[in-house]
Amino acid sequence: MARSLLVLSGGHPYEAGPFDELLGALGDWEITHLVHPEGGEADAAQAIRAADALLFYDMAGYSFGGGTVTMRPPSAAFREAVTARFAGGKGAVAMHHALAGWAEWPEWHDWLGGQFHYQPGPHGLDSGYRHDIAYTAQVVADHPVTRGLPASFPVTDELYLCPIDETALTPLIRAEGFAFTAANFYSAAQAVAGTMFSNAGWEHPEGSNCIAWESRTCPAPLIYLQFGDGPATYANRHVRQMLAQALDYTSGGTA
Repeated sequence: MARSLLVLSGGHPYEAGPFDELLGALGDWEITHLVHPEGGEADAAQAIRAADALLFYDMAGYSFGGGTVTMRPPSAAFREAVTARFAGGKGAVAMHHALAGWAEWPEWHDWLGGQFHYQPGPHGLDSGYRHDIAYTAQVVADHPVTRGLPASFPVTDELYLCPIDETALTPLIRAEGFAFTAANFYSAAQAVAGTMFSNAGWEHPEGSNCIAWESRTCPAPLIYLQFGDGPATYANRHVRQMLAQALDYTSGGTA
């Protein structure tokens, strides 16, 4: 009998066909795919509790328009379902822009160990993004998620410059060959305001180059993979292997 995989997406654009091909290459899963806001939050609570594996590829809780962004927390039912899943020892995988989702749900980002910010605030400046960066993914831990991968492999993908608390996580992969400094990234707040690909006057502190990790604060196995901006990454065989192994690992019981 196939295991069940719940995929949550929405809140950020992506190419649906290539993403579906990625999901189809992950193994023998019975997949339910819910999209925010129509399904991902309203219909997900029971599925979140029941699914063998859970993949967050969503960036929920935002409304963009007119050069501004508004943010809201998830529903009580959604929060309670995720919290109950983790408390019961069932884990999850969060991928790429999920690091930005639910900006007004602090526990989510405490579990994840980091957060991409679209606006400045008490945390400091807004975060940075940069598409199509060619870098070397360097494996830094022997772990079920990285087992069988080469020691390093090439990736071309989007990277983020944002707060990552390395005391709250176990690093699995680091991005080498690219400096995580403000000069190499663009301001998310300036993009929201209508000026894409700008970092004028933006002086973000140097950031972590950790791009894949396991949370040390979540009561269940929680893996974050920064890989996943588009079709080139979806098709990367090492990324596919890592994602498949992450889903196997996080669906296997308590940490």
